[in-house]
Amino acid sequence: MIPKLVLVEPAGPLNVGSVARLCRNYGIEDLRLVAPRCDPLGEEARLMAVKGLPLLQRATVFPTLAAALADCGRVVAASGRPEGEPLPLEDPEDALAWLLAGEQRALPSALVFGREDRGLSNDELLQAGRLLQIPTPTAHGSLNLSHAVAVVLHDLHRLGRRGPARVPPPSPPAAAGEGPCPRGVLEAMLDDARELLLEVGFLLPHTAAARMAKLRALLQRGQVSGPEVALLRGMVCQLRWASRRPFPSAQDN
Repeated sequence: MIPKLVLVEPAGPLNVGSVARLCRNYGIEDLRLVAPRCDPLGEEARLMAVKGLPLLQRATVFPTLAAALADCGRVVAASGRPEGEPLPLEDPEDALAWLLAGEQRALPSALVFGREDRGLSNDELLQAGRLLQIPTPTAHGSLNLSHAVAVVLHDLHRLGRRGPARVPPPSPPAAAGEGPCPRGVLEAMLDDARELLLEVGFLLPHTAAARMAKLRALLQRGQVSGPEVALLRGMVCQLRWASRRPFPSAQDN
């Protein structure tokens, strides 16, 4: 299954057009744009897209990254930051091998690239199952958006040509035979959990985002499956019901 390619808040129409052309070159059929900060169908974008123009014209625009990834299972995001990531950084070959290993599953996969000026936020990086970083021989590891996409798609194509037998085996999923659940399902469960934990006082409003980020990172490292998320959501629902039951009074005893 060919991955989706997602650009988060791209600001340069030349970059957007170039990425559309790269998608055409490498057989990517689904380009998704999250809240673009430029006109993706403007003259400059069209000029750079060349034969990728039809793909650019049918690109889907989403309000948030979560919405763009809601139907996806395996997600790999690119990061140019040298340290401080919420998930471990991997070489492109390792991260892309994991992405390719999920090709036979029903859920689509996705490659995510961030803003030209500041990349992806920690919350956005935590929506990926793997983070890749393109190695460079100098400390200046942040590449132009379209250049980064070109490198990653080239590596993906090269790795895919090796065939399944030569793709390095990925880490096993949490449940045998199960791949990561759809992103939308996981995010819905986390929203339910956040609401409950705020209600019972485990989370405080001013620290909720940071603590939920840690929980999201934990679940991402485990690559939880759909049945596992359903189990967690059922626990959250039952705990909410129990927390709202009135305590028995002394007269009831």
